[in-house]
Amino acid sequence: MPEPSVPPTPPVPLASLLAREDLALRQIAGPTDPDIVIHWAHTSEMADPYPYLLGGELLLTAGVHIPDAAGSGTYFDDYVSRIVEAGGAALGFGLAPVHDTVPRALVAACETYELPLVEVPPQTTFSGVARAVWQLMAQARLAELRRVTEAQQSLATAASRPDPVPSVLRQLAQRVGGRAVLFGPDGGEVAAAGRGPGGEVEGALAELAEIVRPTRTASGTSPTSATDTVADTHLAAYALGAGQGFVLGIAAPRRDPGDHTIASVAAVLLTLLTGEHHSGTGAARSSALVRLLLGAPPEEVAPLLGADRWLVVHARPDAQRPDAMAASALGAALGSPLVDLAADVVRVLLPLREIEPQPGWTLGVSAPAAPQEWPSADTQAARALARARATRAPLVRHGAHPGLAELLPREEAEAHARALLAPVAAAPALTETLRTWLSLHGSWDRTAVALSVHRNTVRQRIARCAALLGADLDDPDVRMELWFALRKG
Repeated sequence: MPEPSVPPTPPVPLASLLAREDLALRQIAGPTDPDIVIHWAHTSEMADPYPYLLGGELLLTAGVHIPDAAGSGTYFDDYVSRIVEAGGAALGFGLAPVHDTVPRALVAACETYELPLVEVPPQTTFSGVARAVWQLMAQARLAELRRVTEAQQSLATAASRPDPVPSVLRQLAQRVGGRAVLFGPDGGEVAAAGRGPGGEVEGALAELAEIVRPTRTASGTSPTSATDTVADTHLAAYALGAGQGFVLGIAAPRRDPGDHTIASVAAVLLTLLTGEHHSGTGAARSSALVRLLLGAPPEEVAPLLGADRWLVVHARPDAQRPDAMAASALGAALGSPLVDLAADVVRVLLPLREIEPQPGWTLGVSAPAAPQEWPSADTQAARALARARATRAPLVRHGAHPGLAELLPREEAEAHARALLAPVAAAPALTETLRTWLSLHGSWDRTAVALSVHRNTVRQRIARCAALLGADLDDPDVRMELWFALRKG
């Protein structure tokens, strides 16, 4: 038979129900183990209650279903065995109005099948028993909620201490009354706290940790948590983060309803404490940042970040202004933690790779750049984003193919560009407007969108450029020469 399912409610010890003086219940047969619990009370006068039980019930009956000759046959054995088979936790028999005493054969059957039998006196109604069960459940739920809340607070406090990982493990072990172990990516113990359960249990806990370790399978389909019971010790393992390889293991003599929540909070805290910022990658990134702030050139710092060629991505969300959470999510989607959130644009610096459009974002991507070319790549990404927004494309890459301009010596091309653009060079807004207008084939509306200005502003700036340059901007040859100069300037 499958294991009976019980409702997701805190169980009530049968002993707590028997201790209620207002009910005057009395156990007259079956085991008196203090660990016997009930999950709810159910009344039934069916001769075979099996189809109506879920498991864990205190089944209440007044014996209406009992035939007159039941004591001389197997009726009570059959009746009690079906309750046990269904997973019933205990049987409550009500005295009066049908029976003045509990049938002896029923007492004997409950002893045989080890089912607790409780005598319900005439003055106690079944509804009163059910109400008492729910009251005890509410008290248990409140106590468990208080326990979980206090545990969460103590774990958060432990995470802020100078030795956060050992402190969190110690607090967790104390809260579950067992042992908490942090396993490293290689499977060895990084830190542990609490009472040692013994060699057999510790070995089983290490094996359970391997089941949830993200690096266990290439497909990444390992479960995030797993449980087991060995030598009456409850084991649990939780994978920390995505792909970190750390696992939290717990061994405790019992498993209360709130223990999973407490362990999950500890797992989240340990994920943050053992995350990338505390790993080799995070340390290298921090070192690179410090060196840049202290004046080291980008090409010297880049090897710490693990790549020689880079891309700069500028992105804007389609629906609203970006926030820190959205920026972090975009960085994760693109595969880089190097994210900068500006007023309305998110910038991402990432090693050279293929960039795909991201739902809900408009992206501009630079050409591949060496570290010393990062500033130029940043400008390229900004221009690509402006063009993407103007053309309503989800992603625009900066053109990396060589053109006719590459046929001229670089120094001569740059000198020509400076001379041609000198009349407007002192006004960056005019230069950028001219560049964007030409790239969008003279479209006033698209240029206005790309620059986030009014179309009349675009017209005024282009007219000012034509006057300062003394050029007819409707002439294709003039446009081509100016575009060449802007590409080189």
